[in-house]
Amino acid sequence: MALDADIFDALIAQLRRFVAERLRPLEAQVEADDAVPAHIIAEMKAMGLFGLSIAPEHGGLGLTMAEEARVAIEMGRTTPAFRSAFGTNVGIGSQGLVIAGSPEQQETWLPRIASGEIITSFALTEPDIGSDSGAVKARAVRDGDVYRLSGTKRYITNADRADLFTVMARTGDDPGARGVSAFLVPRDLPGITIGTPEKKMGQRGAKVADVTFDDVPVPVANRLGAEGEGFRIAMRVLDRGRLHIAVVCVGVAERLIADCVAYASDRRQFGQPIAQHQLVQAMLADSKTEALAARALVLDTAAAKDRGEDVVLESAAAKYYASEMVGRVADRAVQIFGGAGYIADYGIERLYRDVRLFRIYEGTSQIQQLIIARETLKRGG
Repeated sequence: MALDADIFDALIAQLRRFVAERLRPLEAQVEADDAVPAHIIAEMKAMGLFGLSIAPEHGGLGLTMAEEARVAIEMGRTTPAFRSAFGTNVGIGSQGLVIAGSPEQQETWLPRIASGEIITSFALTEPDIGSDSGAVKARAVRDGDVYRLSGTKRYITNADRADLFTVMARTGDDPGARGVSAFLVPRDLPGITIGTPEKKMGQRGAKVADVTFDDVPVPVANRLGAEGEGFRIAMRVLDRGRLHIAVVCVGVAERLIADCVAYASDRRQFGQPIAQHQLVQAMLADSKTEALAARALVLDTAAAKDRGEDVVLESAAAKYYASEMVGRVADRAVQIFGGAGYIADYGIERLYRDVRLFRIYEGTSQIQQLIIARETLKRGG
């Protein structure tokens, strides 16, 4: 159920101020420290950002997808690490529970996820398993009232601070996706090792690391859904996650365009602001047009999802278009800023590096193309 319009508008206004006054001034510090300050995490928890998509009966705000999209656009106007701090709790780290969790599982975990007491993580990718998600090799073998879970997961977002992992593992001999099941795995179970966070091209402050499970005793009660349903659950989780990433891309693009307009209006060459030069205007026009198209697509898809429509195709299209779009916008931004765009002080080169990841995680652009084509063929056009 949507929030009262006045309450939601107040939330957006508060968030906009938070981004402008609290987060943007800290962007260089987050880049340098490779960490989001603890006091900012505490403020995010107090604002309810860790429970955006979780129902009010479990302590969350219970936003619709359309409302969540508006929030994600606002968060896109600052370094992506801030959004990532609570993003797994809102999306891939909690939605398996929301979609397939038993009442007991939801009651146990969701209130603490919504408050930010528990940080979640989604463990699907493996050292040699990425886009082929149904081929996971991690295995969970039933042993009485527990499953013995073994395997390694790679590039797991927020693994360094996660308290609860949603893990995809093979439970049967069925080939491919049919043999995959989903499990809720608390970090404090014996046999779990978290690797050293990776050094990345961008999005510093948002950590990814390997997670190794060595004969971890996962209670049967922690399985999400029935055996063999894990892949289906994962794909439903990723459908929502792709739409969320798409709207973040829109927010980043809008921030980049605003920065470009401000810089181009002030920077003078040949006796006038560079904003008056037509080739600079062409770059601004292309960026604005593409950002508007992406915004329309993601908000329309979010509204369709709230109506209960099948949006597998539209979510893939939104993620594909928006992530590719923001890469082009970031490239043009570097060009408009010229030498200043290549210098760290202006933050444009940082965002240029940050946005590159959007075309890779939660399904590469090429995987989105395959989904779009498959669904288009199924629909007959």
